[in-house]
Amino acid sequence: MPNPLVHSIHVHPVKSVAGCAPGEAAVEPWGLAGDRRWTLIDPSAKVVTQRQRPRLALAAAESLPGGAIRLSAPGTEPLTVAVPEPVSTTAVDVFGDKVEAVPVGGPVDAWFSDYLGTEVRLVHLDDPARRRPVAPEYALPGETVNFSDSSPLLVVTLASFNALNSLIAQGDHADEGPLLMNRFRPNIVVDGTAPWAEDGWKRIAIGEVAFRVTKPCGRCVIVTTDQRTAERGKEPLHTLARHHRFGNRLVFGQCLVPERRTGSTGSTGSPAAIGTVRVGDAVTVLA
Repeated sequence: MPNPLVHSIHVHPVKSVAGCAPGEAAVEPWGLAGDRRWTLIDPSAKVVTQRQRPRLALAAAESLPGGAIRLSAPGTEPLTVAVPEPVSTTAVDVFGDKVEAVPVGGPVDAWFSDYLGTEVRLVHLDDPARRRPVAPEYALPGETVNFSDSSPLLVVTLASFNALNSLIAQGDHADEGPLLMNRFRPNIVVDGTAPWAEDGWKRIAIGEVAFRVTKPCGRCVIVTTDQRTAERGKEPLHTLARHHRFGNRLVFGQCLVPERRTGSTGSTGSPAAIGTVRVGDAVTVLA
């Protein structure tokens, strides 16, 4: 079997909105540079995702220089959003975590509210170094995370993805397959492993950066959402429930925390970067 390599890299600037697939990305302590630094909230300040609003799958956010983003969605005019000045913050409820974030306001909130047909607001995580700790059962002191569900990065393998699609093809809802990788919203996709090899990883290196593997990624209803149509089905949760569950969790992929070190910031030049990951980088299992 060939040595594992990075097959693709994915950055999602706005939580639950489609992102982009750059050839390389800086790794910051709280995630890939620019990943999930923005999120939508409802009038009660709870985070809004595809769980409640599957139509978010059809919107997209592109990273721009300086942390700005460019939004697009069907039936709307594209909109460029600058990083807001941190004049004030609001307390956002991210699945029970209270996280201070900077409201954007104005036409941006109206753009998203009109698109979704419900009142929402866009907020920005201005200071990920201190706003939201990683859950203590998985963290070392001082580790923080962006607006991801739990951990700074998510890795999946192409072999497991192909194996899952094969199982779906043999099951009760074969007509729903094959699925596309974007349902799983990974940060790093690895090629050249055996199926489900990642279940045994405890520590890996991707190019110049080492990561702790903290836990398997439990999956929710979002992965049943076709990212091309925003329609929901039964898969892959039906197949994961039969073939790949850990206790009561239906699992696909592994959560990562980057290990801090002094080193190169890579060609992306992010001042907070631990290093850089690139498509084609070697992936080494350290433990």
